Amino acid sequence: MTYLNSKWHEFFLATAGAAAALAGLIIVAMSVNIAKIIAIPSMPSRGAATIGSLVLIVVVSAASLIPGQSDLMLGLETVLFAAGAMALYLDAGRKFTFLRAEIPLGQSLTKAAFGPDQIAPFLVGGILLTGSNPDGVYWIAAGTILVFIGSVITAWVLLVEILR
Repeated sequence: MTYLNSKWHEFFLATAGAAAALAGLIIVAMSVNIAKIIAIPSMPSRGAATIGSLVLIVVVSAASLIPGQSDLMLGLETVLFAAGAMALYLDAGRKFTFLRAEIPLGQSLTKAAFGPDQIAPFLVGGILLTGSNPDGVYWIAAGTILVFIGSVITAWVLLVEILR
């Protein structure tokens, strides 16, 4: 675990703060346009999934900063919380695909897959860490970057696109 704490400390410290701030932005965006968001059946669950994925980053980053945290425990925590975030995205994808009949099925499925694709690297990384494979941290880093990209896109949708 010394490898993780010494090499990745700044990364996890920075991502925890950035994810918390972005989660706050999503919550504000949702509160500003709440009537419009609730009027679109798939939109509340999309916002919830985005917040859940940002909380995943905060939790995994915080857990990685715990002194003496073992690879096994960090891996198990990552898999557990990633599974929760994945469930939120799968629910959002289901609602997007089946409640938005005006959108072609292929387009719906593509958009629905965008969320789980962000969470999958956390699952891979967590599984690798349970086996003490330090490459798991790189998978978690990739998932973190994907979540940041997806969250900024969702923030834009919740703030601007929803009003079009």
